[in-house]
Amino acid sequence: MLKGAAVAGGAAAVWGIGIERTAFTLRRSTLPLLAPGSPDLKVLHLSDLHMAPWQRKKQRFVRELADLEPDLVVDTGDNLGHPLGLLGIKAALEPFRGVPGVHVWGSNDYWAPQPKNPFSYFMGPSSVPREPERLDTAELGEYLASLGWTDLNNRTARLIVRGVPIDAFGTDDPHREYDDLGALSPGLRGLRSRKVKPALTLGVTHAPYRRILDALVDRGADLLLAGHTHGGQVCVPGFGALVTNCDIPREQVKGVSEWTHDGRTGTLEVSAGLGTSIWAPVRFACRPEATLLTLTARSA
Repeated sequence: MLKGAAVAGGAAAVWGIGIERTAFTLRRSTLPLLAPGSPDLKVLHLSDLHMAPWQRKKQRFVRELADLEPDLVVDTGDNLGHPLGLLGIKAALEPFRGVPGVHVWGSNDYWAPQPKNPFSYFMGPSSVPREPERLDTAELGEYLASLGWTDLNNRTARLIVRGVPIDAFGTDDPHREYDDLGALSPGLRGLRSRKVKPALTLGVTHAPYRRILDALVDRGADLLLAGHTHGGQVCVPGFGALVTNCDIPREQVKGVSEWTHDGRTGTLEVSAGLGTSIWAPVRFACRPEATLLTLTARSA
């Protein structure tokens, strides 16, 4: 019996580390969220690349997503997974130059990953390392800006995508409590004062903590996009994620669901992400993913 358990455990480790961790997939959803009469929009959601320079397979997968010809790219953070990760990010994202995009930061856009006990996640959201290595967030931001992507870290923006007006706002990383919801107020007032009303209001964050999702819905978001959870990263078939690394309900750890607060409901899409920490290189029953959302018009 012990021998059989050891064999099964070894097989699971081989699968999770050697196969599923790089079995990248594209998840698709169609969401009727745009104002009546709007043309369809394709939104590519990227998250948690945790890129290291040697991860060529991941870089090729992301590059090939440009063939989908998205109308908008939404990057929900944790792009970097190594001090030289920007080399891999440039290799992956260059085909999206000129495609409209928005981004927010996760903690691994600021700080390099450190070795840790993976079982510590069962004790709750991960804690702040004592002496993390600072990454070059400014250089990453300059590169994303050169692609034409808009920084939504505690900021707001009006985007025009294929003639469709979209109001977007986002937060800096809630996991490290870098979010500043009060900073959004002036921008949101400015957006609401415009004569042309948006066909969609988009709220973007890295880590889907309840307080942040509540705040995005309260501020009018029709669609909320987040990452951070890795979909649980190690899941049990038939049960799902064991942990979420935040306080979102386990059943909403990835995919499309609804988020309601104070009588208002928004559509929530949480990406399971494309990477893992280089110190925890495993996925099980939770393939790394990007998401293509086709946004269509609501019925009148």
